Amino acid sequence: MRIIGIIRPITKKGLILKLLLLFLLTFIYFISCNRSDSQPTVRTGLDRIDEYQQLFVNKRIGIITNHTGYDSQDRFIADRFSSLSNVTVAALFGPEHGIRGDEAAGRSIKDTVDTRKKIPVYSLYGKVRKPTPEMLKNIDVLVFDIQDIGTRFYTYIYTMALSMESAAEKGIPFVVLDRPNPINGVQVEGNVLDTAFATFVGLYPIPVRHGMTVGELAMMINQEGWLVNQVKANLTVIPITGWIRDMWYDQTGLRWRPPSPNMPDLTVATAYPGMCLFEGTNVSEGRGTYQPFLKIGAPWLNLKSFELINKIIDMSGVHFVPISFIPKSIKSMSPKPKHLEKEVFGVSINIRNRRNYKSYITGIALVKYFHDANPEKFVWRERHFDRLCGTDKIRKFIREGRAIEQIEAWFSGQEDAFKKLRSKYLLY
Repeated sequence: MRIIGIIRPITKKGLILKLLLLFLLTFIYFISCNRSDSQPTVRTGLDRIDEYQQLFVNKRIGIITNHTGYDSQDRFIADRFSSLSNVTVAALFGPEHGIRGDEAAGRSIKDTVDTRKKIPVYSLYGKVRKPTPEMLKNIDVLVFDIQDIGTRFYTYIYTMALSMESAAEKGIPFVVLDRPNPINGVQVEGNVLDTAFATFVGLYPIPVRHGMTVGELAMMINQEGWLVNQVKANLTVIPITGWIRDMWYDQTGLRWRPPSPNMPDLTVATAYPGMCLFEGTNVSEGRGTYQPFLKIGAPWLNLKSFELINKIIDMSGVHFVPISFIPKSIKSMSPKPKHLEKEVFGVSINIRNRRNYKSYITGIALVKYFHDANPEKFVWRERHFDRLCGTDKIRKFIREGRAIEQIEAWFSGQEDAFKKLRSKYLLY
């Protein structure tokens, strides 16, 4: 059987139309590849240490780091420094969650030895939180490189500050390899910490969401005289390149490495500044699930309690979805979560517009909602709640029945004052 195809000649008009279509498709492709929201090339401080070799040549280096200390080529920081000429990596120092980042929150960590490099790995979240003179006796330069998440009560910035303090006391140069603030470097949220409530989840007078990089924070802490006895470190910050302040981490092109077990992705980091406040209550903050800080609940409520929650709590950029969940024991993430193996009822946090979303005041509003819904069964863990807030006023305002608008108005002036202070230290 023969199949005869019908071939129609291309007319001049048809050829012109096809060329126009080809031109249009090429133009659309070009625009899509070069639009302003495409991912730029961002280089961290670690990516740039070759440009600053004079700081490290013929020196014994101590490195404060963890599993986030990789460059953009997936090379670990200790290997990167070892590749430099005449540089010796003499010791590693690990923060909360350990050098591998797999220890549960709050768990004390012991010193170990790096069996591959045959060097000590000192814990700064065990018997001590600050490097001792003995730990630093063979160190010429102390380097900090850990990915922060931009929230005051995340402990890595205090490991940095106390290490900087030790370096200043011993006369050792301190170098911060800067990294992006993953929840952007523009937005500032919350009241400034009252130093009467200073602990390792908040040592200095900064707001809950500070909008700064670790390098900028190091400069502020050093220059504002916040270190013990107002000592000043010989501080160098190796800056990021390619980062713009309003970028979120998923716009940097860098790989997300969960900074801690309960920080699996950027969405959780975005919710964390407000939802972490539930740690200071008997309401579950979602630990024991794979979406911590995105699920909030308690056993004594039922889903009907939340039918009108979006009208009661009208917050920009977020939508609350009534859910139930059962917290489970999850190794590293949460071995013993609240309400283990019990069904709890509450809401999931659905962030619809992260630029409009204000996590801290949203968290306060939800705490107030749970408190007001059942004050007999709601329990404050007062000391912890107050140290997370950096004040006891938030808890007292909720107990007094203050409106959310009143609470936000109370700290708005503090946000403005901090923005003015931080402007002296912004590098980008």
